[in-house]
Amino acid sequence: MRAVNYKYVIVIVLLILAVGFVIFRWWRGPLLPSYSVSSMPLVQTVVASGRVVTTSRTQVGSEVTGVVLERLVQEGDQVAKGDLLLVLSSDGVAAQVRQAEAELAELVTSTRPQAVVDLSKAEVQLAQARRNVARRRELAAISAISDEEMEQAEQAEDQARNDLEVARLRAEALASGGVEEVLLRERIAALQAQLDKTEVRSEVSGTVLTRDVEPGDLVQPGRTLFTIALDGSTEIEVPLDERNLSRLALQQSAIGVTDAYPDKPFAARINFIAPSIDSQRGTVEVRLNVDPVPQFLRQDMTVSVNIETGRREQALVIPNDALANVQEDNAQVLLLHNGKVQRQKVTLGLRGLAMSEVIEGLNVGDQVLVDATSSLADGARVRTEVQAMPFSESSNYLNSIDSNSSAPTDNDNSATRNEPAVKLN
Repeated sequence: MRAVNYKYVIVIVLLILAVGFVIFRWWRGPLLPSYSVSSMPLVQTVVASGRVVTTSRTQVGSEVTGVVLERLVQEGDQVAKGDLLLVLSSDGVAAQVRQAEAELAELVTSTRPQAVVDLSKAEVQLAQARRNVARRRELAAISAISDEEMEQAEQAEDQARNDLEVARLRAEALASGGVEEVLLRERIAALQAQLDKTEVRSEVSGTVLTRDVEPGDLVQPGRTLFTIALDGSTEIEVPLDERNLSRLALQQSAIGVTDAYPDKPFAARINFIAPSIDSQRGTVEVRLNVDPVPQFLRQDMTVSVNIETGRREQALVIPNDALANVQEDNAQVLLLHNGKVQRQKVTLGLRGLAMSEVIEGLNVGDQVLVDATSSLADGARVRTEVQAMPFSESSNYLNSIDSNSSAPTDNDNSATRNEPAVKLN
């Protein structure tokens, strides 16, 4: 009997202990995940996707009509000012240049010396005519010749004088540096310029973007043969959601990463914010200047950019899922005080998709529930299990770009993020 009584006593004691444990667990409240408010460096970024553009392009064409004999460049080639791009047929113009050069050579070696000889001959003839007139006048004075013969001698002198003037003018025109030589040289220069135009050269340094001509094509003035992007003027054009406009400012720094070379980030800086909004897409156009330009960066490449819009050397940080009733810079959290839930209003600073800065309402070490929308009443007891922050100080900036650069939608290709400040690789 005594052994049986001991068994009942033990069972009753165990039941009492179990019930007490359950009541104690109920009294302490449910086990819920929480965050511990901490202080850390914080960087706010706007993440967006855009494309590489060049601010300046030039279109290259031909000034003359001709058939393409040779094309020396293609898309992607780097060209310098003066580089030969295209060669056109030039037989007709080249023949005219040779003809004009032959005429100039004939002028120098034949026509000009002949004009000098003709001038000397005319001077001799005039001198002879003058002497003849003088003799005839002496004979006419003694009535040895008729008036008609005297008149003929004077007419011969006038003709010789006219011939001399003509010879002098011709010799001057054909002289070195004279009108005839100048005209021939100008003609040769014009023809040579026409001949030079059959070699199409680049007037700028840059990258060939397009070519629209092949050997054998007949080209005419006005037709675009090549499009060249000028060196040293590369930008990233990004359509940002207009909700981020208040966070943007000129000269804000950014990090760009191309889809093709995700392991090669490069620096950029905002140099243009459009004064108007695209009403159909709800975006604002932003351009970022890239300097220096990486060698791998090409026209129309897709680039993800992290634009730094705010930075704190030290800030109270809380994950966004611990916030409720967010209205502008005000929100509410479920703060734990002596194991009990207390709704606490907080004032926010830098904000992003994952993290936000708390300016007022919390202190370092405070614990807040992860689920800010819980229906627990103020004063309710809870037990907590501290969760790690979404971002740790060891997170890598490049990895955070890769892990959050999802494809943009039609209306929004940008997102605002808060991340711990980290050292860039």
